[in-house]
Formats: sequence, structure tokens, C-alpha cells
Amino acid sequence: MATAAGQQLRDFGVRSLLTHVIMAAGLGAAVVSGLLFGESQVGLVSFVAFLNFTAGMWICQSIHALGNPEYSGVLNVLRDNVR
Repeated sequence: MATAAGQQLRDFGVRSLLTHVIMAAGLGAAVVSGLLFGESQVGLVSFVAFLNFTAGMWICQSIHALGNPEYSGVLNVLRDNVR
């Protein structure tokens, strides 16, 4: 039995939007960890780790978008869902 959230995640645009939110959170975490820990080794390592995670999510989104010919970009998905 599928829930409403599960049914909504089957839509490609919602999955794409969720991937973009994760990428934005990863990039934000990279900046915050870099600023929080300053120029220490921990700050550098955490910044690079979050940045690599964000880059990996970007690659996932690119592959995800290539597999769907109807995909027209996340901005169009946002425009269609905000109405």
C-alpha cells in the first residue's frame, strides 16, 4: 500500500526537486563547516567532504535527468508546483 508521500515521490519532478534541496544543503554545510572551524585541518577536511558530497549529488542529478526525456529543468518543476 503506497502512502501519499510515496506516491508523490514517484513523480520525476518531485525527486529532482528533492535532489536539488539535498545539493543546496550539502553546499551550505560545506560553507558553514569551513567558516565554523576556520583554517584548521578539521575545517578543511569537513569542507572538502561536504563539497565532494554535493558534487556527487550533482552527478546523480545529471544522470537522473538524462534518463528522462520530458525533464525541462528544476525551475520549471518549481514553477509548476508553486501554482
